[in-house]
Amino acid sequence: MAIAWRRLIRRAATSPGRLTTLTAVVVVLGLAFGLAGVLAMRASVGLVSDVTDRSGPLSLQAQDIYRSLSDADATAATAFLGNGVEPAELRKRYLDDIARASSALTVALHSAEGRSATALGVLVRQIPVYTGLVESARTYNRQGIPLGGAYLREASALMRQTILPAAQELFRAEATRLSDAQRAVARWPWTVTLLGLALLGVLVLTQRYLIRLTNRRLNRGMVLATVAALVAFGWLAIAASGAAGHISDGRDGGSEQVGLLAEARITALQARADEGLTLIARGDGKAFEDDFKVMMEQLAGKDGKGGLLQRAHQEAPDDAARAAVQQAQQHAAEWLTVHQKVRELDDGSQHAEAVKLATDGDASAASAAGRLDAALAEGIAGGGRRFDRAAAGAGDALGGADIAVALLAVAAAAAAAFGLNQRIAEYR
Repeated sequence: MAIAWRRLIRRAATSPGRLTTLTAVVVVLGLAFGLAGVLAMRASVGLVSDVTDRSGPLSLQAQDIYRSLSDADATAATAFLGNGVEPAELRKRYLDDIARASSALTVALHSAEGRSATALGVLVRQIPVYTGLVESARTYNRQGIPLGGAYLREASALMRQTILPAAQELFRAEATRLSDAQRAVARWPWTVTLLGLALLGVLVLTQRYLIRLTNRRLNRGMVLATVAALVAFGWLAIAASGAAGHISDGRDGGSEQVGLLAEARITALQARADEGLTLIARGDGKAFEDDFKVMMEQLAGKDGKGGLLQRAHQEAPDDAARAAVQQAQQHAAEWLTVHQKVRELDDGSQHAEAVKLATDGDASAASAAGRLDAALAEGIAGGGRRFDRAAAGAGDALGGADIAVALLAVAAAAAAAFGLNQRIAEYR
């Protein structure tokens, strides 16, 4: 055994032995680089698919649940102001909101985990309680019994204190999961990068050794191996950086902008519910009016500075996004102006006129709030389209990269082995 080991060491110290060792090193590095490249590219493809098919849609569903429930609460309050004569379009809107939220809940339940599952459990249990309270309020209101207002306030309290916080937790959990998936796609594949650099370095050093050993300038096998390794490394780098760039664009100009506008939209809907509940309370709604002011300050800032809308405007990725936010800012200012007139009428014992200005006609507070909601919806839709384009671009950047890297790495290993074996054969 010791004799065989000494022979092996003496063999490795000869020129053919060194070439044989280099052949083994190049082949192993080439195959390791190819395997690591395939695994890295397929992992990236899987992460992009998760962003496109799972995390992204779940985030949108969570947002839709949150928005639909907020809109249902605001619509129920506005419909209640009809003093028993409930507008059919508001009743339909309320029912559509509840149906949309319930449908999104059903879909989200299949993929929920952790914080999302806990929040969904709260929503599944409490939404039927909320709708029952609204129906009781509606029944009493149609009969002209004042108890209806108490039921509606109880329903709104349940929505604001229990249901919407759970919906917000669901929204944040899914937004966090989407952000984590986006960061994972943008993470650079350092393992395969180091293996690729090691392979290139060994190929260059081996060719320099061959030049000194044989006094020949080029070894065709080694040249082909180097070219194949360079192309494989470049392809991988371009695919990885391209996917990361697209996903970053989708995050900055898509999902983050959508998140800001969605939060602004929900804040506006809560303010709309406060406006209606203040009028329903008939002089006893100071808490609702105070909350309206808080919501509008969060939305539009104070004295035109700060707030979600200004932040969305500052971070808008393009002119179309900025225009949508500017429209929203204009409609928010119009709403505040009308709301001030509504409060002046209500505080001046002109309740019927205040209700009319709040709910009826193009110049009403409800109309201004509706235009604000439409502008925010347009901004959210634009952000969603940017997100979808970016995700598709990331998928295209990675398309075929795993197969190309694998084939080129194998070709590099085979070409290097062929070229070195030609030199080894000369010693036989």
